[in-house]
Amino acid sequence: MSRGAQQRRSGLSPARRPWPIRAFNAVGFRARLDLEDLLARARKRAGISGTDGTDFGAPPLREPLGRLLESIETEAHLHRFGRFITRERLVNVLANRLRAEALFRRHPEILDEPLRPPIIVAGLQRTGTTLLHRLLSLHPQLAALRSWEALTPVPLPGDTLNRKRIAQSRTAERALRYMAPDFFAIHPVEHLAPEEDILLNDMSFLSTVPEATMHVPGYAAWVEVQDHRPAYAFLRRMLQLLQWQRRQVQGSACDQADGAGGREPDAAQTPAWVLKTPQNLEFLDVLLEQFPDAHIVHTYRDPRRVIASFSSMVYHSRRVFSDRVDPHACAAHWLRKDAYMVERSMAFWARLDGQGRLANTRFNCSYYDLTADPRAVLERLVGFCGLEHGPQYAAVLDRALKDNRRNKYGVHRYQLSDFGLEPGAVDAAFAYYRAQFSIPMEADR
Repeated sequence: MSRGAQQRRSGLSPARRPWPIRAFNAVGFRARLDLEDLLARARKRAGISGTDGTDFGAPPLREPLGRLLESIETEAHLHRFGRFITRERLVNVLANRLRAEALFRRHPEILDEPLRPPIIVAGLQRTGTTLLHRLLSLHPQLAALRSWEALTPVPLPGDTLNRKRIAQSRTAERALRYMAPDFFAIHPVEHLAPEEDILLNDMSFLSTVPEATMHVPGYAAWVEVQDHRPAYAFLRRMLQLLQWQRRQVQGSACDQADGAGGREPDAAQTPAWVLKTPQNLEFLDVLLEQFPDAHIVHTYRDPRRVIASFSSMVYHSRRVFSDRVDPHACAAHWLRKDAYMVERSMAFWARLDGQGRLANTRFNCSYYDLTADPRAVLERLVGFCGLEHGPQYAAVLDRALKDNRRNKYGVHRYQLSDFGLEPGAVDAAFAYYRAQFSIPMEADR
């Protein structure tokens, strides 16, 4: 049977694209993906020119962005609408960099913001990280990056209460639903919901975002061997910026409510960040350099299900941008990548154990325990992190679990054979990982 026939039989081929997108691909313009043009567009979008318009801050972006653009042009096979979306996304990221640096210069006190030790959810994709992240973010002493903040992390002029940023994110959510309605059954992207901090890392152009959304193996290989300390230093600065601006909004709301003026919010009441992104598994050592007292929640699940599920997610994500997506290539890339991330994390855990720090840093979280009894897992976890599991949090958890039922957006169906992978190959790549955490084999669906 041909590969195309296999895809049709497995249901991998998505529904026909909406006619406006088909029309754009047929007769629309071919968006320019040139470094200097992108920088110029970003200056215009950010409304920043002159000397300020040249200061995109650290880390340097010309080399990583140039390599990404080269990889897109030679490897990604984007259709015309995909090129347009990509250009708009890159311009938005660059404009955010300009706005952030301008804000740091106007308010240097931002970099004095004290960050409480965060809780960091770090597990392979599809191991329950999104569920755990969202439930943790409901705790009154914790805060998560929201999707609208990830899209536009820097305040816009005149948007004191963030209404414009939230509206822009709502529009982006609706656009994704229109372009890929089945994607929400795989991974919901809701404008008010918690989002991965990798979107802040992506502003440094040192992240796995491009390789999850496009076929850019050349760029991915280059990113993997770079020094990521500048990217995580940038992440810390952006968290300080977000925390600072949240305090400004809260202070303004309090002032409007009681007529007080110039009052500073109590820094001791500032929530700790709860972060989540699978890429952190690859750079746990760098992460703890920036957040030495962080608690790391390590989630795990049967690698066969992880690789099959995430290969499906990547396939559908890349289909938004390209008509030439090979599911076998998606799976081969991420099988190697995930095995590499696990290898790096296991070596780090061993070093941390040798230093006597593992027991106080890592909380192991089985996907099966989490999905069977999330309330019990959360009670243990918040206690491990030194937080209270009071009646207020318990009530919020109950409401969230009722409102966000499983398969809310439909059922995600996938299997290893859709992606040309044999179970034995996955088992071999993750044998030590499975043994170390006593991970069971999931029954085939």
